[in-house]
Amino acid sequence: MDHGPEDQGPDGLDSDELALRRILQDAVQEIEPRDGTLEHLRRAVPARRARKRQALVGAAAAVLFVGTAVPALVHVSNSGGANVNSSNAGHGEQAQGGAGQGKETQGGESTSGGSSGGGHSQGKGGDQGKDAGSGTGQGAGTGGSDDPLATSTAGVPACTAAQLGVAGQQAGGPDSSGAVYGTFRFSNISTADCTVTGPGSVSLSAAGAADATKVGQLRHVAGDPAAGLPDPSQELPALVLKPGGSYEVKFAWVPSATCPSTGESNGGGSGGPDPTPDPTASDGTGGTTTGTSTGGDTGTSTQLLGEDPAADGSVTVSNTTGAAAPTAAVTVPNACAGTVYWTGVLPVA
Repeated sequence: MDHGPEDQGPDGLDSDELALRRILQDAVQEIEPRDGTLEHLRRAVPARRARKRQALVGAAAAVLFVGTAVPALVHVSNSGGANVNSSNAGHGEQAQGGAGQGKETQGGESTSGGSSGGGHSQGKGGDQGKDAGSGTGQGAGTGGSDDPLATSTAGVPACTAAQLGVAGQQAGGPDSSGAVYGTFRFSNISTADCTVTGPGSVSLSAAGAADATKVGQLRHVAGDPAAGLPDPSQELPALVLKPGGSYEVKFAWVPSATCPSTGESNGGGSGGPDPTPDPTASDGTGGTTTGTSTGGDTGTSTQLLGEDPAADGSVTVSNTTGAAAPTAAVTVPNACAGTVYWTGVLPVA
């Protein structure tokens, strides 16, 4: 149905449209917003605007990063040959086998000097590659991470005198050369771990016929007269002792001379042979003997039976821990002149 201008309302709407507006207005005129809706809109609208601004800033930063990173990647991919950055060369060499292998770059230049005797150095990059590829392990080089002696001492305090106790001190008999070998053993008697950083100190005390001016001490080294001591490579510069754990310090007494005689003959005053016979004495056959006979007589064996006994002398060897206590001591008998050789810290097998 068409409506003429006369049927239109003041808003340019015809009568049907006006009637529909009234119906819609009547339907919603009793609808009201919930309490707090206005406050929610006041908070939500600024928050939404802030999120939009953050998204725009993040997108701009991403575009800027891509714009600067792509040219750098293109530059790196196009750079090669002998003019490669030294730091990149050092890292590449480390990843493919460490330093010292003479690995060459594309330009034929050795990154580690090769057989040229170090004529061309890559600077700090090459040194870092060498250190990273050396694989020296932990501690004193006694083993890998599975080796109980390779436990790091970092953060473990040094052993105190109250934490250490003497677990053993002994010396054996002299061997064929007269050397005497002994051992000092110390244990951690506390309930906490501690670190032993050295064998401590060794002191000597001469008694009886022992001559203090002829008694000395030296640290054990490879090739010295104390061949029965462990090789110095077995010594540890530091060792973590767990509660109940032990370490040892070994020593050797190597004599340089025997103890002097007492001046008393074994047969003196009891019918024994005279050590200085009369050169004109009768030999029982009507002749005389002389003091310079080199024949088959029995003068030498007779004099050996009359030798004077050795004087009593001894040397006491003491080992004090690096914590200034405790001290273990062993006395070596029949010792008058010689040298004591001693080791560093040795693990207990």
